[in-house]
Amino acid sequence: MGRGAARPQARTSWRVLLLLACGWLGACGLPSLEGRSTSHALPLDAARATRLGQALAPAAVAHPGHSGIYPLSDPLEAFAARALLMRAAQRTLDVQYYIWHGDTTGALLVQELLAAAGRGVRVRLLLDDVGTSGLDAQWRALDHHAHIEVRLFNPMAVRRPKALGYVTDFARANRRMHNKSLTADNQATVIGGRNIGDEYFGATDGVLFTDLDVLAVGAIVPEVSEDFDRYWASESSYPVSALLRSKGPPPADTEPPPPGTQRYQRAVAATPFLQQLLQGQLPLAWSPVRMVSDDPAKGLNRAAPEGLLVTQLAPIIGTPQRTLDLVSPYFVPTRAGVDAFVQLRQRGIRVRVLTNSLQATDVAVVHAGYARWRRALLAAGVELFEMRPDPAAPAEHAPGPFGSSGASLHAKTFAIDAQQVFVGSFNFDPRSAHLNTELGFVIDNPQLAAQVADAFSLQIPQRSYRVLLDTHGQLEWHAGAGDQASVYRSEPGSHWLERLWMRLLMLLPIEWLL
Repeated sequence: MGRGAARPQARTSWRVLLLLACGWLGACGLPSLEGRSTSHALPLDAARATRLGQALAPAAVAHPGHSGIYPLSDPLEAFAARALLMRAAQRTLDVQYYIWHGDTTGALLVQELLAAAGRGVRVRLLLDDVGTSGLDAQWRALDHHAHIEVRLFNPMAVRRPKALGYVTDFARANRRMHNKSLTADNQATVIGGRNIGDEYFGATDGVLFTDLDVLAVGAIVPEVSEDFDRYWASESSYPVSALLRSKGPPPADTEPPPPGTQRYQRAVAATPFLQQLLQGQLPLAWSPVRMVSDDPAKGLNRAAPEGLLVTQLAPIIGTPQRTLDLVSPYFVPTRAGVDAFVQLRQRGIRVRVLTNSLQATDVAVVHAGYARWRRALLAAGVELFEMRPDPAAPAEHAPGPFGSSGASLHAKTFAIDAQQVFVGSFNFDPRSAHLNTELGFVIDNPQLAAQVADAFSLQIPQRSYRVLLDTHGQLEWHAGAGDQASVYRSEPGSHWLERLWMRLLMLLPIEWLL
């Protein structure tokens, strides 16, 4: 009787404590989207009147329905291309990224956005909230500019500590916007695997990410702009003006770029990319290009199957007839993927995969999700290569299709029958397939696809471990090629405690999160 009589009072006490906790942390939920501004990509007639539009018009007319593609594997050129597109824009910049760091390259590109806005360019900046930690003041400052609007995708209601959002709203917070694109005047776009940060542009002494983007002009660009509009207007995109409220005014400006920017300023000044683009001299590969992109409703687990990138990919790429060459830094094939690879091998299709070694990966738990399937893949005849760090490689070494040596793999690409090539943000793992939103291009161009195939024959064996099964069915790693290759009987460069930890992780039911 006494215990039952005390329950209403106990419930009331818990409600009061919860309300007090929410008030202390900042908010119990996200703000309303009512009254959010509406905007759209620059109309094509206005876009064609810009400097970029006029410069690209002759080539676009000569290649109706096709898109001009220019690969960006060199990290300095990839940075310069983004900065120069920002400088070239006259009307609009639509910018969408998963990660934006407040380091040297991040600060420099923020300054380019401010300079563009100062010229009257409308800037729309859409960022995933998880990859921008610690920069709320910067986004408020940018958003305060008359020509800049910043939105955060699937933001955390609690700003500090932001990780608390995974406790209070895990189902939503676990779904992130992994897309990466930068579009100037609805005429030229850069998409691919790179986020914004020093490690993606070769400006750090830590882990570098061997990566791949493409510049695209022509028919595909309005599709990227339309896709950006979908994300900008989605129910997951919150204006920072509503989300990051503060009693005081925002800072007058963002922080100046940190020391050590000269390397990147020189790269921008020395890169002839923009001049060549405007003069029609940039060597573009004009090709049929199809965009694949997740419905932004995936961020709330509301996307229909036909709105998913994986569903769109299947009919576009069809079934390989000869070869499948796959590059994925976070490769977690799952049982379904292994079965698909086995079926390809049974049909005589050559399958080659490049992913990170344990020594090179920046996400060890994902390596465990891959490692559990290695023996099954090798037994089926899949050729496995694991990227190895090579800090001794000279800086002037030719970068090849996946960036410079001495790096952790971050490129996401695959080639089918040396005819089609995919470039984008999609990793071959459950997170990309089912949780995160992704974006990519399928490019019908034998020359570009052949570069991926050639890399597996020439460069990759020299820069990776070839994983094989010995006569007893045990794993071994061959570093280099030929008779001089070093052979390892356990994960190269790893400690026994790391290997034990990997084995424990392989037993956990977390594959769906990887």
